[in-house]
Amino acid sequence: MPQASTTQTGKIARAAGTVSLAVFVSRILGLVREQVFAGLFGAGYAFDAFVVAFRIPNLLRDLFAEGALSSAFVTVFTDYDQRLGPEKTWQLANNVIFCCTLLLSLIALGGMIFSPALVGFMAPDFGAVPGKLPLTTLMTRIMFPFLVLVSLAALAMGILNTKGKFFVPSLASSFFNLGAVVVGTGLSLAAPWFGMEPIVGMAWGCLVGGFLQLAVQLPLLWRVGFKLRWVLDLKEPGLLRIVKLMLPAVVGLSATQINIFINTFYASSCPQGSVSWLNYAYRLFHLPMGLFGVALMVATLPVVSRHAANKDLPALRDALQSSLSLAILVTLPAACGLFFLAQPIIALIYQHGMFSAVDTRQTAAALALYSLGLVPFAGVKIMVPVYYALDDTRIPVLGSFLTVAANLLLINLTLASLQHRAIALSTSLCVIFNFLFLAAVLYRKLSGYQARVLALNLVKVTGAGVIMGLVVARLHPRAIAWLGHGLAGQALSLGGVIILGMVLYVAIVSRLHIPEFQELLQHVRNRLSR
Repeated sequence: MPQASTTQTGKIARAAGTVSLAVFVSRILGLVREQVFAGLFGAGYAFDAFVVAFRIPNLLRDLFAEGALSSAFVTVFTDYDQRLGPEKTWQLANNVIFCCTLLLSLIALGGMIFSPALVGFMAPDFGAVPGKLPLTTLMTRIMFPFLVLVSLAALAMGILNTKGKFFVPSLASSFFNLGAVVVGTGLSLAAPWFGMEPIVGMAWGCLVGGFLQLAVQLPLLWRVGFKLRWVLDLKEPGLLRIVKLMLPAVVGLSATQINIFINTFYASSCPQGSVSWLNYAYRLFHLPMGLFGVALMVATLPVVSRHAANKDLPALRDALQSSLSLAILVTLPAACGLFFLAQPIIALIYQHGMFSAVDTRQTAAALALYSLGLVPFAGVKIMVPVYYALDDTRIPVLGSFLTVAANLLLINLTLASLQHRAIALSTSLCVIFNFLFLAAVLYRKLSGYQARVLALNLVKVTGAGVIMGLVVARLHPRAIAWLGHGLAGQALSLGGVIILGMVLYVAIVSRLHIPEFQELLQHVRNRLSR
């Protein structure tokens, strides 16, 4: 393996490891939040309403906070930081912050005013259940300002990542989950005293959590040199370049949001609880997705942006190669674990309080199908920022809209027989298609990369992951029979087979001669020796 590529692997692994640690804390708190929802509200009337209400502003959050705005801002901010010095760089940051605050505040206000129409459009079948539509509308209005707070938090995260600060920004979402759990639970318990549904308290908790996600990053933002100043220059070249990068990307990402709308629309027409089952499964799917896929994306984006700004195509190829190899190594065993252990994982985490055994089976079925898309999901997260760094948003846009057509076709072909499971299956198949499309086009744009090596690594790691999955699936029933079906027995048996599976996976992969794996092991040894 070339020395340059090895160096890239080490740098990205270090940054991704830092992000993963912070994201792990956030995802665990997110899991606690979902457990609170499951225990208090189960899967049905109230939580279905909350999921749709939160999803409406969240569609725009994904578009701005974690999509086009974030990637375009980091690309341009990095370029300014490399070429134009601190004064111009901080002026750009302030200009973007004030422009975004004004624009998103207007969008949030419009969303609050037109919430009844938005809810009726997204989940028309809720109108058949008395009180469900008004409850969803009320919570949508409460949570719409979350869009402004979390978008500003994403801008702060982009600045800090560019300055080499990864831990605190990645930890910030932990404070969102903390606020949502602590404040939300407290208000839910108090809500009946004020004549409100308990679930409404969780909506207010999410709004408080969004504020905390922004506020926790501010002290570090001041320390890296940022000072808040009133700047509003709509003709500033950096701002115009961000808008230029954003507009096609917004169109492309809007396809992703259209897919989410399609999924919600069809899920709301399935038996009551389907929206909840899919949400619980998807949130659990996002635990390894956040730990590995998003962590690698966050770590890779500043690196590829810097190489693109310096016109260093070989270094950019090495960074992409290393990131994709690392993604395969860490997400594939996680996908196998979720697929083979879906039901015991769901039972341990969610089957308490109002969450029944039927809910466990239906959620586990969705989780197993979602897990099929974990590896390509991580790959897409890594490749799309590379397109942005190359100032090419046309191809991701095309790929996104092709997946909309595929999603509609697949759901309509399978919904009658699979019900809510059709949505999970279609999501995974569509992301596989999008990954292959982006990878093929990027191969040509970069004048080639080691695609055969990546494909061979994928085959090797898939074999190791499937062997690991089959072993743990066979061992778990024996472990549960030995340790008992109580909560402690479930936790010990599941934890034990997962640890055994990880050891088995590492033992197999270590013999497959994958250079990035050896580099990753060396990185871990170095960190432990310190």
